[in-house]
Amino acid sequence: RAVLLLLVLLGLLTHAPVTAFAKDGACAADVAARVQRRYDGVRDLRGRFEQRTERVALGGAPEDALVARGEVLFAKPGKMRWRYEAPEPSLVVSDGKTLWVFDETAREVQKLPLAEGYLSAAGVQFLLGDGKLADEFRIAARGCDAPIVTLLLTPLRPSHFESLELGVEAKTAAVAETTVVDLFGNRTRVTFVDLRENTGPGTELFRFEAPSGVRVIEVP
Repeated sequence: RAVLLLLVLLGLLTHAPVTAFAKDGACAADVAARVQRRYDGVRDLRGRFEQRTERVALGGAPEDALVARGEVLFAKPGKMRWRYEAPEPSLVVSDGKTLWVFDETAREVQKLPLAEGYLSAAGVQFLLGDGKLADEFRIAARGCDAPIVTLLLTPLRPSHFESLELGVEAKTAAVAETTVVDLFGNRTRVTFVDLRENTGPGTELFRFEAPSGVRVIEVP
């Protein structure tokens, strides 16, 4: 379970055809620029999420998708906290340098360095101030006249994932959902609700100490 959570979070576990996206570069560039400006001014975000993973590479069907829910917290620079409530309690925490993945049921935690590119794969690096969309991705857009515009971001350099889609509210440039497409065609979509900005979370929320009796696995 902990391994699956880690793969989902890092985007190592989906595939929208590029032809479905508009070739209107002006639309894509404008939306991407507004998203960048919005989140350049955000220090932290907190809210609830639903995560849906379709494991195409393992022969899974859409109706067999893994669905998880919980609370999420991001803060600059590079900090995040994912509290999974269902289907099983789990916790993913990063202080920007180290990532902890705690499987409460198995009583084990994985500890690994947060290498460059992991947050991009999770679809949140730009939210945390560690990258510029226009510098890192080839950008296309779909639904430019709709309330929700979808940006397709394809990495310009070799990456852990194939592409990233952002569902952006046209009026506010707020990101409502992200979809990571991994190198095997699996899709992991995260939908955010009740997001609040700049609430000033304490730094202790991004630290982790393994409880007594929990096995710690050091991952290279």
